[in-house]
Amino acid sequence: MKIIIDDKIPYIKGALEPFAEVVYLPGSKTTPEVVKDAGALITRTRTKCNRELLEGSGVKFIATATIGFDHIDTEYCSETGIEWTNAPGCNSGSVEQYIASALAVLSQKRHFALSGKTLGIVGAGNVGKKVARIAGAYGMKVLLNDPPRERAEGKSNFVSLDEILAQSDIITLHVPLNMAGEDKTFHLADDAFFAKAKKKTIRHQLVPWRSGGNRSTEKRVEIRSTGRCGYRLLGKRTGY
Repeated sequence: MKIIIDDKIPYIKGALEPFAEVVYLPGSKTTPEVVKDAGALITRTRTKCNRELLEGSGVKFIATATIGFDHIDTEYCSETGIEWTNAPGCNSGSVEQYIASALAVLSQKRHFALSGKTLGIVGAGNVGKKVARIAGAYGMKVLLNDPPRERAEGKSNFVSLDEILAQSDIITLHVPLNMAGEDKTFHLADDAFFAKAKKKTIRHQLVPWRSGGNRSTEKRVEIRSTGRCGYRLLGKRTGY
């Protein structure tokens, strides 16, 4: 079997060579011609795994070395019998460390103590849970909003998004990019989001790479100029 692997994925070289023919390529070079005779792809978000890439190929399995998987056309994969997987929580430790240092720097620059402040976490999955742990170590009050977990576990540990916005001094988002459905997150941080936020809320926004669609870029500057948003730390670029 032939496996095509993104050459920017660390620590993987040599792992699969005993079992298959392995080709390492930049994501931009992973084309329909290249994957035609491949059985599997190991990718990052640079590679759009969709009909245009996969149709007529021998690919039966796709693995992405990322948390996000919006670059994989999961519906097409389901229709054609292609299995796929992502890597939930793969960078959660790094995000946890980043937030710990970022909040410390922020409190120093803005001249306030983190202890006693309220941190609102939107998305309490692999990353959000670790952020909550860091916030607790800083002596912060933590509010969690995670509709899928709330449905599965009950309401006792979660609050509504409106409550997060009304009560939080700092808001951090750790949600996947869902374009539609009950848990849609596309443009989650829109006009209504900021209008409900506690004045001078520090919006510490950290979202998975290529999940920038959770925030509405066009409104950020306008809302900040009104004084509604006190400060922002943007961990990732806007991809949409």
